[in-house]
Amino acid sequence: MSTTKYIFVTGGVSSSLGKGIIAASLAKLLQARGYRVTIQKLDPYINVDPGTLNPYEHGECYVTDDGAETDLDLGHYERFLNVPTSQANNVTTGRIYQSVIQKERRGEFLGKTVQVVPHITNEIKERIQILGKSGKFDIVITEIGGTVGDIESLPYIESVRQLKWELGDDNALVIHLTLVPFLKAAGELKTKPTQHSVKTLMESGIKADILVCRTEHELSDDLKRKLALFCNVKQEAVIQSIDASTIYDVPNLMLEEGLDTVVLSKLNLKDSIPNLDHWNSFLKKHKNPKGKVKIGLIGKYVELQDSYKSILESFIHAGAENEVKVKVKSIHSEFLNANDVKKQLKGLDAILVAPGFGERGIEGKIEAVRFARENKIPFLGICLGMQMAVIEYSRNVLGLKNANSVEMDPDTKDPVINLMEDQKSVTEKGGTMRLGAWACHLQSGSIVADVYKAKAIDERHRHRFEYNNAYRDQLEAAGLKTTGINPETNLVEIVEVENHPWFIGVQYHPEYKSTVANPHPLFVSFVKAAYDYSKSKSKSKAKSKSK
Repeated sequence: MSTTKYIFVTGGVSSSLGKGIIAASLAKLLQARGYRVTIQKLDPYINVDPGTLNPYEHGECYVTDDGAETDLDLGHYERFLNVPTSQANNVTTGRIYQSVIQKERRGEFLGKTVQVVPHITNEIKERIQILGKSGKFDIVITEIGGTVGDIESLPYIESVRQLKWELGDDNALVIHLTLVPFLKAAGELKTKPTQHSVKTLMESGIKADILVCRTEHELSDDLKRKLALFCNVKQEAVIQSIDASTIYDVPNLMLEEGLDTVVLSKLNLKDSIPNLDHWNSFLKKHKNPKGKVKIGLIGKYVELQDSYKSILESFIHAGAENEVKVKVKSIHSEFLNANDVKKQLKGLDAILVAPGFGERGIEGKIEAVRFARENKIPFLGICLGMQMAVIEYSRNVLGLKNANSVEMDPDTKDPVINLMEDQKSVTEKGGTMRLGAWACHLQSGSIVADVYKAKAIDERHRHRFEYNNAYRDQLEAAGLKTTGINPETNLVEIVEVENHPWFIGVQYHPEYKSTVANPHPLFVSFVKAAYDYSKSKSKSKAKSKSK
């Protein structure tokens, strides 16, 4: 008999309804009762992972400690639960088929015709239960990507049907998230799309145990009763998920609706009062700021906010910690140049140059770095942003006018950013970068040592190119200090500019480790520096007026 309980979250009617947020919110409520909870995402696309996908295609690629390039929903899981995810928390169709084909080539199915049922579905079931069988979790929530009725989702739905039967009703349940649209012309909410979605799910052999209904308007008791009757669920299992001002409101909204109580009852688990004190303290500070700052995010994919999801959420965490509202101004680096940089960056309290790949928009990022450095504006460069800081300093302070990264210019005379040695023989793109958590030793007396309050840290990486140590002595002598080093490879992880109030470039991605419970110290310090800069500007203006 299974000791781990399984919850499956499916979606219907429309994509992008927020299955990940509902899964994370439910997990938070269960965790707040003392249950050990984790969440995994099953993605129906044939890519092995999202590592080779353009951010415009799929949003940001989230990286775990163990080096998995995963779906951005895993970022939500970690931010809500403050529990690290891993390779096992994200499964794709590509990975499933790759594994089955490798088994077939090894002869594990010798004599058998390999088919979607049972071989693909068995592989999916095995992946779903890896986390449950680890003994680390009481409850595993599995989010099924896509929408019920999609051809590519069918093997996952069939696997859920089989598992639910194998595990029994006390050990598994299905939550179906749907949309209840409001027709303005008719002036009413319509339940028919949800009815059809549930019917489609039932045609696959799965009865939804709980309905979560996304809506812009309150669902009346009559409408809930109608949904319960026609969708074959109990009325208390029809849960309203109304639009919220912030995703961090959703756990409390689900608590009010009783989603967690219904889940615990159906899984035959003990109920209790959840402890959400820390969560609500964060929410209170987030919604009642005592000040505000305006930070420029200089990136190449700013049209799609999900491209920088973890950075934006890190600003929310750090803003609450500092009790200030962080307004992020997204600026496209491709349309930023020396002639208009002052106009576009005017009024900012801090500047963050974001990660990315490729040469498009690079010169705009370099101009943004220069503006921050020369005007003593707090600056944070992440991954490619750090590399742009090194290039900018090399060109404009060291005098190496042709300094560049070999990623942008393979024939540059001064490759201050070079391809990592162990990457030179790499030909395949997927999963071959320097990935996951790596150690970094901090230089005593540096800003980062004060920020982290530590001598050594572990941070997550995703890159192929690195600071070229051949230029390190020159750059250090000119004032670009190396303040973080990987102890094994001597790779430069962090740089700081001397005689600047707050100028830091990091090769790693601090945004991947910021959570509600533990806002990342680098973002907390950066936002504080922005607030201090904002207050100093206000004082200067006041002095000028008094004169």
